Amino acid sequence: MKQEQPLLNKPGLRVLQQDAVQLLKQLISTPSISREESKAADIVENFLREKNIPVFRHLNNVWATNKFFDSGKPTLLLNSHHDTVKPNAGYTIDPYSPIEREGKLFGLGSNDAGGCVVSLIATFLFFYTEENLRYNLMIAITAEEEISGLHGIESLLHNKEFLNVVGIVNADEPFKNIAAIVGEPTQMEMAISEKGLLVLDCTATGKAGHAARDEGENAIYAALNDIDWLRKYQFPKISKLLGPVKLSVTNIETENKAHNVVPSVCKFIVDIRVNELYTFDEILEIIRSHIKSEVKPRSSRLRSSLIEADHPLVKAGLSLGRKYYGSPTTSDKALMNFPALKMGPGDSARSHTADEFIFIEEINSGIELYIQLLKQLL
Repeated sequence: MKQEQPLLNKPGLRVLQQDAVQLLKQLISTPSISREESKAADIVENFLREKNIPVFRHLNNVWATNKFFDSGKPTLLLNSHHDTVKPNAGYTIDPYSPIEREGKLFGLGSNDAGGCVVSLIATFLFFYTEENLRYNLMIAITAEEEISGLHGIESLLHNKEFLNVVGIVNADEPFKNIAAIVGEPTQMEMAISEKGLLVLDCTATGKAGHAARDEGENAIYAALNDIDWLRKYQFPKISKLLGPVKLSVTNIETENKAHNVVPSVCKFIVDIRVNELYTFDEILEIIRSHIKSEVKPRSSRLRSSLIEADHPLVKAGLSLGRKYYGSPTTSDKALMNFPALKMGPGDSARSHTADEFIFIEEINSGIELYIQLLKQLL
């Protein structure tokens, strides 16, 4: 595929870029903590309506299709999230004041993932009225990504109105002829795989007794034996993209507060980042066969994901000089049961930091590169 020439001289593109920055400033000015995103959803909805685009909304998820949507064509979903984490305590500026300085736009959510949100919207607008696309375009700006909530992209992918438009009878069917670009700050490189997240609640049991006498069975010691195995064990399958499975014990506690009582119960939490070579069931089977504590997974939703390197989206990115890699972080890509490429302007290292910012040029070049990427698929 032929690499596109720069598009900055194309009529209307500069306006799209300027509008994108102004929209991001509006979003920064509007608190949008996870589960409290309604006002940010209103801003996105109103912005699209002002462009005379019919808009759908499910909860705080806003979505639209290109003007000449054809259910007989494959669909490319452009998705990012408008929710944010709570402001970092180290902020030296107002997190809700969009301050532009030295080529940077500061504010909570500017980098994660506001820059991606407005860049994908601008890209959608660029192609909105094209009649001869080989594929449909959908834009979906969704909620609750930062907490992996149930009312974000997962809820939208089960919404009847959304499924009807895509041409799927119910969400239990495989999503065919659909792929996605998930906007997260990757410096516009291509994250083709992500580690899954498996959180385990573990309970070690013993028998209560008096600490001064040789009685009881200390549940803390039982937990420590299991934790020691977890600390030392190495899962043998190592991914070329994602590396080894990463396991960390992140919390340990007992309800016993008395100094002279041997506790009968000790609980601990295990955070596991799973590569694409293991299923969650396989991870659980290995752990349960080696430790004595009761093991309960909190959720099996955030599984590892992979879009193949020979997928048209990835090949299009490669033709534009983009590189692909495996991401250690989890996004809404994990909740999509169809090929999804994580890619967007900004830098993941800035996410959730104090005085968060994105470079204006990152937004401008991100829009241009998204457009070039989609043009490769025409």
